[in-house]
Amino acid sequence: MNRRDVLKSLAAAAALPALTASDLVAQTTDFTPAQIATLRALAEVVLPSSLGADGRDEAVLRFVTWVRGYKPGADRGHGYGNSQLSPPTGPSPAVRYPAQFDALDAAAKARGVATFGALTPVARRAVIEAALNDPQRVTQMPARPNGANLVADFMGLYFSGADARDVAYNAAIGRDTCRGLDDSDKAPRPLKAR
Repeated sequence: MNRRDVLKSLAAAAALPALTASDLVAQTTDFTPAQIATLRALAEVVLPSSLGADGRDEAVLRFVTWVRGYKPGADRGHGYGNSQLSPPTGPSPAVRYPAQFDALDAAAKARGVATFGALTPVARRAVIEAALNDPQRVTQMPARPNGANLVADFMGLYFSGADARDVAYNAAIGRDTCRGLDDSDKAPRPLKAR
C-alpha cells in the first residue's frame, strides 16, 4: 500500500458519520419469538394457501434470514450492463420493524384480542389491508425489504423470488437455476403436490 492509498483511506474514514451506541444496537436488531409468530400469522393470510404450513414457514424463515444477514454499508457492485457502481446498502430495514409489529398488535388489541396472531384470518386480513393503505399507501411491493412497510417487505421478498413463480405456474421453472441445454426445449415439470 502506498502513501496515496493510506491518505485516501484516512480521508474516507474521516468523512463517514460517527456511529453512536444506539446506532450500533439498532443495526443488530433481531426478531423476537413473538415477532416471528406474527410473521407466521401474516404468512397465513398473504401467501398462497397451496404452500401449506411448511411452505409458509419456509417463507418466514427466508425473510428472517434475509433481514438477519443484511449488512449496512455493503458494496453492491454495479448492475448488469451498468458501468456505474451502485451506492452501498443503507441502514437495516429491521430498525423500522419493531414499531410496525407493535402497530399490528395494537390493531389486534383494538379488536379485543392480545396479539395479531390471535385474530381470525378474516380480521387479520382487514388489519393487513389497513397497514398497506395507511398512512403511506403502498403502491408496489419492494423486491428487497426496505423497512417502509413490514407487510409489503415480507410479501415483496416472497413474490419476487423464484419459488413464487414456480407456485404461480405450478411448474418447476427454477428462475434462478440453469436447466441446461439438453432439456431446454421441454416444458418445466409440474410441481409435486404439497
